[in-house]
Amino acid sequence: MNPLTLPARARAQLTCADVRVERGGRTVLRDVEMKVSPGSRWGVVGENGRGKTTLLHVLAGALVPDAGSVHRTGTLALAEQEMPAEEARTVGDFIDEHLADARAALAEFGAAAGALADGHPGADRAYAHALEAARSLDAWDADRRVDVALAGLGAVSDRSRPLATLSVGQRYRIRLACLLGGEFDFLLLDEPTNHLDLAGLEFLTARLRAHPGGVVVVTHDRALLADVATTVLDLDPTRDGRPAVHGGGYAGYREGRESELALWEEEFERQQAEHARLTQALSQAQNRLSTGWRPPKGTGRHQRATRAGALVRSVRRRQEDLERHKVTAPVPPQRFCLPALPARPGAVLLRADQVTVDGRLCQPVNLALHSGDRLAVTGPNGAGKSTLLSVLANAAGLVPSAGRLHRAGDARVRLLGQESPRASRRRARQLYEAHTARLVSAGVLTAGEVVGLGALGLLTSRDADKPVAELSMGQQRRLELAFALAARPHVLLFDEPTNHLSITLVDELTEALQAAEAAVVLATHDRQLRRDVSSWPRLDLEVP
Repeated sequence: MNPLTLPARARAQLTCADVRVERGGRTVLRDVEMKVSPGSRWGVVGENGRGKTTLLHVLAGALVPDAGSVHRTGTLALAEQEMPAEEARTVGDFIDEHLADARAALAEFGAAAGALADGHPGADRAYAHALEAARSLDAWDADRRVDVALAGLGAVSDRSRPLATLSVGQRYRIRLACLLGGEFDFLLLDEPTNHLDLAGLEFLTARLRAHPGGVVVVTHDRALLADVATTVLDLDPTRDGRPAVHGGGYAGYREGRESELALWEEEFERQQAEHARLTQALSQAQNRLSTGWRPPKGTGRHQRATRAGALVRSVRRRQEDLERHKVTAPVPPQRFCLPALPARPGAVLLRADQVTVDGRLCQPVNLALHSGDRLAVTGPNGAGKSTLLSVLANAAGLVPSAGRLHRAGDARVRLLGQESPRASRRRARQLYEAHTARLVSAGVLTAGEVVGLGALGLLTSRDADKPVAELSMGQQRRLELAFALAARPHVLLFDEPTNHLSITLVDELTEALQAAEAAVVLATHDRQLRRDVSSWPRLDLEVP
């Protein structure tokens, strides 16, 4: 029998130091340091491609870093984003595999108890050892803990059900339930809020907060970070290129990140200004050298030679000053900049009277939108939130089955939908420029109203020149947001706007929308965004 893997409890430690990972000639992780102890809860954040999932694999031992060290004392479990289907296994098989140590501990305890009853020599020591192992794993309660987690996460509990018959979300919830029900010292979770409804999110949050061991969670879910994380590791770029560690939970991360970015921008601007000053000083010295060879008439030969030498030395000093001065601060990351959105005071931009759509939006909707209005559309899946926004935007030709929809004649309405169109092989900048050109030719905008893609701060120049199909999901989502804003709309409609967007951009977008003069309507399940717009009027839709 293989020895049981027992939790270390208070002795548990998970640390890494100076971790570096290279992939295809690119540095994915650099100088990562973490110390995860029992009771600590780390959140790992960063844009797509920053190495968050790679870090979890390094911590779990599934990937050996190219440099640095990782030390593990205790048990750990890793929940990756995806869980492939396997034809042969059932839900029960999967649960048994995750509870194998608990099953083995109970079997060993039963055998030891029998040997003790039969009076075998040394049976008392074996019995004490087996009892301690079973207690350490809380083996008698293992199945109940998993059942509670299955119910709390809304997962399938029928143990005879083949895994291959379940959706990706259902399989993920089963695995997450097994990990939450286990007695692991460390939980490593990759985007655990995917596939969870509100009840599941609340259950997960409560369990992570109560977990006695350490937690490392990779997530874009700001509410989970706010409610769970005690420390945040930020893998996004910094001035010195090293990952930043922020104490004080999500609030500490936001404050620290904003302070770091402000100092970074200030240092970059200062160094750029100094570089420009030295460049100008060199240019002026070179000009003086050029004119210094032609002194006024009557100047003696000795004076001319002395003056020329001084000018040459001046130029050399300034060249040396310029060469010594390096702009060491890298270019700061872009900030999102919402373009000025127009207002039409007093006009009803969009009105819906008793609007329904057969089979998709059964609850009659009444609303009227003016410039500056805000509206949060809420309701469970299937209530018709996306359908309502599509009707308001006249997206895909969707029209009401009943009721009346009125839009002011020249009101510009734009929708950022949930679903992304098929990625094009054309470059992002080309698509955006073609889009704005169509807006001008159609008379929607004047040439002077066009906002360049770079001015929005959504894509770097390098990314804007890539084919859209080569952009990450988050970058494609940024391009779609740019398309919506390019029209300078009077009414902005957002359907799950936080999907695939980074925490930083979501925060910047939320703040910008609060002050926009356009009317804004959004539908979201994002708990933090709902908290941020809790003062907005609400339209609650219900499933019939």
